[in-house]
Amino acid sequence: MSGIKTFPKGGLHPPGRKALCSSVEIKNAVIPPVLTVPLQQHLGKPALPLVEPGMEVREGMLIGRADGFISANVHSPVPGRVKSLKAVFLPNGLQTQAVEIEFFGEFDRSGRRTEGRKWEDLGAEELLKIVEDQGIVGMGGATFPAHAKFKVPQGTRIEYLVINGVECEPYLCSDHRLMLEKPREIIRGIRILRTIIQPEKIAIGVELNKADAIEALRKAAEAEGLPLAVVPLKVKYPQGDEKQLLKAVTRREVPSGALPSAIGAVVSNVGTVFAVYEAVALDKPLIERVVTVSGGAIAAPANLKVRIGTPIRSLIEECGGFREPPVKLVAGGPMMGFTFYDPETPVTKGTSGILALTKQEAAAAPRTFCLQCGKCIAVCPMGLNPTGLFKLIDHSGYARAVEGGLLDCKECGACAFACPAHIPLVQGFKLGKLMSRKEL
Repeated sequence: MSGIKTFPKGGLHPPGRKALCSSVEIKNAVIPPVLTVPLQQHLGKPALPLVEPGMEVREGMLIGRADGFISANVHSPVPGRVKSLKAVFLPNGLQTQAVEIEFFGEFDRSGRRTEGRKWEDLGAEELLKIVEDQGIVGMGGATFPAHAKFKVPQGTRIEYLVINGVECEPYLCSDHRLMLEKPREIIRGIRILRTIIQPEKIAIGVELNKADAIEALRKAAEAEGLPLAVVPLKVKYPQGDEKQLLKAVTRREVPSGALPSAIGAVVSNVGTVFAVYEAVALDKPLIERVVTVSGGAIAAPANLKVRIGTPIRSLIEECGGFREPPVKLVAGGPMMGFTFYDPETPVTKGTSGILALTKQEAAAAPRTFCLQCGKCIAVCPMGLNPTGLFKLIDHSGYARAVEGGLLDCKECGACAFACPAHIPLVQGFKLGKLMSRKEL
């Protein structure tokens, strides 16, 4: 095991709890009668609405146009009629305008045979434009517009294209199932990215608890004749953070405040790669994604292919409802996800999981005084002093916290998980970043 790659500093191994759904195959979720499609489900500016109440829409029709380079198009996930434009809250607390669509009519794509696009003769700019037009964003949670990420600055040499198949958050299995069930499509998506980015080397990082996915990707790459390395990684959180992944795979460190391109690398999640394949090869906009619905309170955990805009309540009902009342609902994983309260909250392009946690799983406990144990320092993958930063923020020392490395914090939650005093460290760091921006 000593030869297995991982990042060198900090990290921990929280209980995986992936057995609840790691062997459950992806199935199509039921489409609800009304879907609410947010116009802000990506980093950057929200899309501008192109529809009005009463208008009929088709499956895949553009309903929100990207507003600037750091923005993304939004498409209708179903055929139907626009009921309203209304404000909704997303799990991260952001309020945004959304298009409410009443589902009816015939699908243009679903259940129909579609001819693939002959993309092999297209150039990088043409492929990048397709990715942009189809509204592809990062599917690993960051939701950065993919066309902006994949546009390599002129004169920049990209040595590594690193594909993130880690999925280190507990409970989540959507990427694992995608690698098992769609390995050839993922490899073809990587071929498309190779044309766009033109890297010298390609690697896929996958943790060892997904040995079946490692084997599936290796066989698919061999069948497609694509030279790449499938790199087994030690099971350690937060291995899926792009800076930690690059340390593990390339042994290079992204400088503070810099992007992976600074060390000649581009990182993309396997879900994003699959979406790129569908956008380019199948002319399909990003209107659905795989979502893990899990947690001890869910009667029948599942991996569902879900139309964007589907209310979370519908997914929970499809999984048999609750076996017991949950104490917490989380969008995403338990380490970096967001607690939400309204079951009508819609699924977005960045929703990797929906968790309903029991009291035992949530492990809520009252906060006590810092014990000066140093556990938070030991597990921080960025080499920060979480307890020191928190104390500065708690006493309004925002500028000093920034000087101490606050902006390098990835909000991975490892420190809070390890803290025996149950101090809300990550919430403190988010507040510190917000207040420091206001002071600048």
